[in-house]
Amino acid sequence: MSTTVKPKHIGRNISRIRELKGMKQDALAIAIGVSQQTISNIEANETVEESKLIEIAKVLEVSVEAIKNFSEENVINYFNNIYDHGVFNTGTNSHNYCTFNPLDKVVELYERLVQAEKDKNEYLEKLLGGK
Repeated sequence: MSTTVKPKHIGRNISRIRELKGMKQDALAIAIGVSQQTISNIEANETVEESKLIEIAKVLEVSVEAIKNFSEENVINYFNNIYDHGVFNTGTNSHNYCTFNPLDKVVELYERLVQAEKDKNEYLEKLLGGK
């Protein structure tokens, strides 16, 4: 049984990162000054020339190491960590993300609408009363 590690498919990693960023092959091609077909060929290759990799990393706003070490599992872990420990977590084991009572906001809005209608009616009565 062989214990050799299969090398990372850099082209596929570029493709996945590009897709996660919502970028089309055309846009990446224009940004680095090549054709869309060249991007397609790069993404189909297991290895990528270091100079091209650096250019692509700059356009995708990631490091070369991020492209080389990209994995779906790492992306999932990254977002889970942000959710569990980042800005979305307001306290220990807290999942209460709302800092106000939504019902209070609805009541406040309703009261403002009622007051606006009262003000409008009062104004119209003044206009009609003068005629």
